[in-house]
Amino acid sequence: MSMLARLKHWRDEGTISPEQYTHLASLSRGDPFSLFLELNILLYAGVLAFVAGLGWTVSTWSRQLGDVLVVSVLSLLLVACFWYCFSRALAWSPAETPAPNAIFDYALYLGSLVWCVELAYLENRLRLLSGQWDLYLLATAILFFFLAYRFDNRFVLSLALSSLAGWFGLTISHWPSNQDAAYRLYALVYCLLVGAGGALLQRWRVKKHFFGTYLNIVANVLFWAVLSGVFEPEGSGVWLLALLIACGGALAWGLKRREFAFVAYAAVYGYVGVSSILIREVRDSASILSYFVITAVAMLVMLVRIARRFGRSA
Repeated sequence: MSMLARLKHWRDEGTISPEQYTHLASLSRGDPFSLFLELNILLYAGVLAFVAGLGWTVSTWSRQLGDVLVVSVLSLLLVACFWYCFSRALAWSPAETPAPNAIFDYALYLGSLVWCVELAYLENRLRLLSGQWDLYLLATAILFFFLAYRFDNRFVLSLALSSLAGWFGLTISHWPSNQDAAYRLYALVYCLLVGAGGALLQRWRVKKHFFGTYLNIVANVLFWAVLSGVFEPEGSGVWLLALLIACGGALAWGLKRREFAFVAYAAVYGYVGVSSILIREVRDSASILSYFVITAVAMLVMLVRIARRFGRSA
């Protein structure tokens, strides 16, 4: 029996979906297929790796190179990226706008990251604002929001939302030692404002396709904030209830909209929160290890089965 015949047999039996049959049959016949998503991710990762190397070089060799040379190179790179974007950009539209060419989005992303590197260098070396990083974060968030909406780039929008979160006080590196009410309050206010802002912009039809980015950022910040309450020894029951409500909302949204990411959020964050409660009083290492091995495998199998139902489009 040929491979195509086997695939057809599996499709008729219901083992694979019609969409999976179409995809696998095209692979079996040797038809060309798109690698756009994979290449896009790799190129963005390459830009990020380049900027990380640039930041390491600046921090390691700045004394030998001198402030003037470092600032000049960073400024030249920044101006070149933004000049390219503004000179090549299409007219602004509230609807989704395609990039004018293949490298446009990567140049914009590179310029945005270089801005962060140069800003950090100037503050560390020159202390322009005496360490008031909240002002830098606010200015950076405003700039990135403008760039994201002007050039229709969701990666830059993610940078804007992250900078705004930093301005609100959501410094993730501080959370392990400062899981207190202040951080949770910052997180909840941030989620409320950002979620409402994203919903209003979608309602006004201003870059409606950005709404998914808003939701993903808000969902993760909200889950982290609620989890920080679950991890507290006192009052964890209330936060566990809030976590279960949030997981139910994320699960309902993901199933209704067929967005697997929200189903995964509900499963993973819910698993972490419930597990922290269940094993809080357990002192036997073997029992804890057995629990995580069994439940983690079950969770992984469940997510894989759900992901198969959602298909590649999820």
